Amino acid sequence: MSTGLIILLIVIAAVVVLGAAAALVVRGRGRRGGTSLKRRFGPEYERTVALHDGDTEAAERELAERLERHGDLRERPLDGAERQRYADRWTAVQEHFVDSPREAVAEADRLLGELAAVRGYPDGGRHEEQLAALSVHHADHVDGYRRVHRVAGSGAGGTSETGAGTEELRAALLDARALFDDLTSTESGRHRASAGKDRQAPPTASRSHARSHTPWALHRSRPKES
Repeated sequence: MSTGLIILLIVIAAVVVLGAAAALVVRGRGRRGGTSLKRRFGPEYERTVALHDGDTEAAERELAERLERHGDLRERPLDGAERQRYADRWTAVQEHFVDSPREAVAEADRLLGELAAVRGYPDGGRHEEQLAALSVHHADHVDGYRRVHRVAGSGAGGTSETGAGTEELRAALLDARALFDDLTSTESGRHRASAGKDRQAPPTASRSHARSHTPWALHRSRPKES
């Protein structure tokens, strides 16, 4: 075998080895990136994968794009008076639910959209973009807002077009409360979820927050009117 042929074989072998090593590095980076996205987005990661029919690469591309667009967003803090006003309005929504469940859920949907915009997220007129931004910073609880928006229907006049029953409306409103608590908390959105998954009330719970559960008890015990 000639020296030239030996050198050629060595070069080919080196190219093959380097190519395989590069592929392993890229694959490893992809796995680490996927793990990072899964850790950051939590239940939103699983939801996005399901929406892409199990295609994790497509789901991760979507989540990475959300992170790139909204990862640097800084929430505008609420002062104490603003926080109290929103707490009072949420309490009023829950009290309204006793007599008018559908209207109350529509009010909650509008209130969350307004509150998110005040905190610095895209306004409610760009609902999907608002949800995408919220999912980056409030991934554990954004689906509650998505659910209440869906059952509210967001039709003309804010009335529900989904035919949801009272229990479904009540469950949606309870789910949405978690995001409301996040957005009215004094903690930062990014670090709050892992620290407060078992929280029953926001760290700055006011008297209005504490009494806001009463309407639910009234609703359960109140006889159904014909």
